Amino acid sequence: MSSATTAPEKIYQEAADFMPLLGTDYVELYVSNAKQAAHFYQTAMGFQPLAYAGLQTGLQDRESYVLQQEKIRLVLTSPLKSGTAIGKHIDLHGDGVKVVALWVDDATAAYKEATNRGAISYMEPVTEEDQHGKVVRSGIHTYGETVHIFVERKDYQGVFLPGYQPWNSTYQPTPIGLQYIDHMVGNVELGGMNKWVDFYADVMGFTQIVSFDDKDISTEYTALMSKVMSNGNGRIKFPINEPAAGLRKSQIEEYLDFYEGAGVQHLAVATDDIIGTVKELQSRGIEFLQVPGTYYDTLLDRVGEIEEDLAPLRELGILVDRDDEGYLLQIFTKPIQPRPTMFFEIIQRKGARSFGKGNFKALFEAIEREQELRGTL
Repeated sequence: MSSATTAPEKIYQEAADFMPLLGTDYVELYVSNAKQAAHFYQTAMGFQPLAYAGLQTGLQDRESYVLQQEKIRLVLTSPLKSGTAIGKHIDLHGDGVKVVALWVDDATAAYKEATNRGAISYMEPVTEEDQHGKVVRSGIHTYGETVHIFVERKDYQGVFLPGYQPWNSTYQPTPIGLQYIDHMVGNVELGGMNKWVDFYADVMGFTQIVSFDDKDISTEYTALMSKVMSNGNGRIKFPINEPAAGLRKSQIEEYLDFYEGAGVQHLAVATDDIIGTVKELQSRGIEFLQVPGTYYDTLLDRVGEIEEDLAPLRELGILVDRDDEGYLLQIFTKPIQPRPTMFFEIIQRKGARSFGKGNFKALFEAIEREQELRGTL
């Protein structure tokens, strides 16, 4: 019998929603060269130029480029001088996610709720204004050096935030069909998973909707454990992973070694045409993990009837899994920076609310093959 557990469907209504979250507002990555990183996300992943802040807007210490595709906003930030907190973050962790910003109706109330319930303050509520209105932001710390910023923008009509100007670029590659962030996965140290599960439950009112132990997520060599936390309306989902004992170094341990601490492992971004999206990504140079062709020999026996033809799924390496609600299709990129840390998942849901448990073994064996090539298994 499987040791994975799934909470009842009604958790989305039952979660203690004392801190209503409207969605993911933006994800900010600290990167060594924001200008070049922005070109990568435009060219390879179809993001569109939105806003800019830097020397031209009066900043002296950093530069940020904001890109958007449907409901996904990425902020890419680099330091302009040595010795900055941003630069030290990059030196320690490499390129990676610093801020997971959450869209709220009341950033002051969210901050007060979180800090009263034990969150450590990152940024007290501050009102930022320009000719387009005002935005209130506040922030708290979460695992590693990652932070959540609460963004209240109901009184703002500008391009992004006060202090940013429109980024009017003539370079606008075609979008590839990415729509929104489905979930974001955090990797934490051994023994840290339950601490952060409790944090999201107690501080932010999230509910655990799924858990996987080392019997669910294991191969011959490595294992990990994971619990998925969701806010009340189900728009924000944070799986949290920790390593488990295995014969060799797991992908989580590899991440923690090279990121040098806990952090965001991957962003899962949704599409409603995964075949078209992945074809376009591949044509633009994005590399994906590949499972053996034998994975597809018994695929329909495992998941039942699906709408898609099997041939393009096999050709592209797209995985399929089914739960009681429907099925999903998913594929994972290789790391998108020199360190084997952050990557992307492309996911299309056909009713399924789960996270591809049936693909774990094939996926993690594919990751182990990459680890072996890197000499880190």
